[in-house]
Amino acid sequence: MGVDVAALVIVLGEVRERLARPDNDFSWSSFMDADAALAEIDGLIVRVRAEGSVPFALSVLFAPTGPIQEVALSSGWGDEFLALADRFDDASAGDH
Repeated sequence: MGVDVAALVIVLGEVRERLARPDNDFSWSSFMDADAALAEIDGLIVRVRAEGSVPFALSVLFAPTGPIQEVALSSGWGDEFLALADRFDDASAGDH
């Protein structure tokens, strides 16, 4: 089973929406701030669409204690992140 590009782009869009929330705390993540996080996600969305695969950087971002989870936990949307991470795993199955 390969990557489901459409599903992966949807998940990334939902992650992007959450990272754009004004009350997020980025202090425990490797992202400098919301702008940096959004720029990285936007670039990865472009790569996923163009290449039809999962860049290694996405696996790092979605890893346990990775940057997205750090923002989610410190910003109050940890459970939402876990659901998104499960969907990320499903969409990218067999491609990392």
